[in-house]
This record gives sequence, structure tokens and C-alpha cells, in this order.
Amino acid sequence: MKDSVYFNNKVIVVTGASSGIGLASARHFGKCGAKVVMAARRLETLLELAPSVGPEENVLCVKCDVSSEADCKALIEAAVARFGGIDILVNNAGLSMRAMFKDLDLKVIHSLMDVNFWGTVNCTKYALPYLLERKGQVAGVISIAGYSALPARTGYSASKYAIRGFLDTIRIEHLKDGLNVLVFAPGYTSSNVRNAALTADGSAQGETPLDEDKLMSAEECAAHLAKALRKRRSECILTGLGKATVLAHRLFPRLTDKLTYSFIAKEANSPFK
Repeated sequence: MKDSVYFNNKVIVVTGASSGIGLASARHFGKCGAKVVMAARRLETLLELAPSVGPEENVLCVKCDVSSEADCKALIEAAVARFGGIDILVNNAGLSMRAMFKDLDLKVIHSLMDVNFWGTVNCTKYALPYLLERKGQVAGVISIAGYSALPARTGYSASKYAIRGFLDTIRIEHLKDGLNVLVFAPGYTSSNVRNAALTADGSAQGETPLDEDKLMSAEECAAHLAKALRKRRSECILTGLGKATVLAHRLFPRLTDKLTYSFIAKEANSPFK
């Protein structure tokens, strides 16, 4: 009920909206009466999913590769042309990887930084004037890996750390402007991100090393994101394990390194083996 009151008629841009947290968030906002702009590389998929987000007059689908500055500019222009402004930007589009750095083709890290970091920078740059007009909000979906690094995910962790640094800086720059900046860090969440994760040569992994059924659902994650936005929080770290990991990394970094190593070593087909 609180979400419906808060998000009703707000214009919300969600990148990476064709699956996972992005799709679940778009649906959550849509059910609350928001005007939702869904962005992803696969326009045909967005158009198929749009009816599940909201009525046609409240949903705009835009083909957008966030690694392209031109695409991000066009996305924001399309949102403003259709709905007259932007209240919230959710930078969710993301790419993962799984390989040891010593085995890695550097194009993999370039790809992750282009999508995860530069995608956030590109969209935020062009949305910012409109967000400032409405004292709106920008959110970045990072990961616990943006606080405490994950081995075999060098590019992923680096990009998430970079997003956090970027958004924290934007928050301070606009401390007196009414802009709310949220760093949103889910723990392991059930999604397609691990299936699409890149391997050492840049090809998709094609399978997940985790039991996806035991992870937080994308819908639950979206509900947490909506609550954090409604309360205009600056940071939201999900799950008990995630919170414990962030705290342990701050207080006992060397111990956390050892525990993280052991955790990843137990994954199916762990790169350590």
C-alpha cells in the first residue's frame, strides 16, 4: 500500500529490464501505478513482457545497449518525450564473469566495465538534469562483491566497486540539491546473470554453479529495492550473509579473504580446482 502511494504516476527508468531484478522491479513499479520505461538490448523481449508490467499507456520499451553512450542518451530522451520527465533511474543492467584473472582475456574485463560501470555513468549523466528538476532518485544495483571482492570475478567486483565510488561521489556533489542516490547491494539472487556470465575467453558460461531455487527471488529483491527508494535511503545491503560479509571485510579483512576463498572453492566446477 505504501509503495502504491509513493510510486503512483512517477516516471521510472529501469535498465536491464528484460529479466531478473530489472524485470521484477519494472513489474513491481508498474503494479504501483508508475510510468515505467523498460530498457534492454532485446526490444522484442521487452515488448512481449510489457503487458505484465502495466497498461500500454504507462509502459515504454526502449532498445538500449547501456555500453553505448548514444543509446543511453536516446533512452533518456525517449523517456522524457513520452512522459515529460524522470523521477527515478534504476541502473540495473549488468554482466558477470567467472574465471581466474591469470587465464582471462582482457576483453572480458573491458566488456564488464563497459556494461556495468560505463552503463551506469552514461545513463546517469543524461538523466541527471531531469532528476534534479524533480528532486528525484538514482539507484545503482551493485552486489556484495562491490564491498568484499569475489575471486574469479575480477571484472565483476572491480566494476561494482567502481559503481559504488561513482554513486557515492554523485551523492555528495548534490547533497544540497534534493537528489537521492541509492547504492543497492543484493546478495545472491535468483536470475539469469550466472548463466550469461562470461568465461575466460569471453563466451557465456551457459550454466549456474549455484542452486538458484535456494536464493532470494528477484521479486523479493525488487520489493526491497522499492522500499529503499521509498525511504530515500543512500545504501541498502541485503541478506544476513551479505551484511555479515560487508562488516567482516571492514573489521577482519584477512580472515574474510580466507573465508571467501573457502566459499568459492566449494562451488560446482570451481575455478580453484
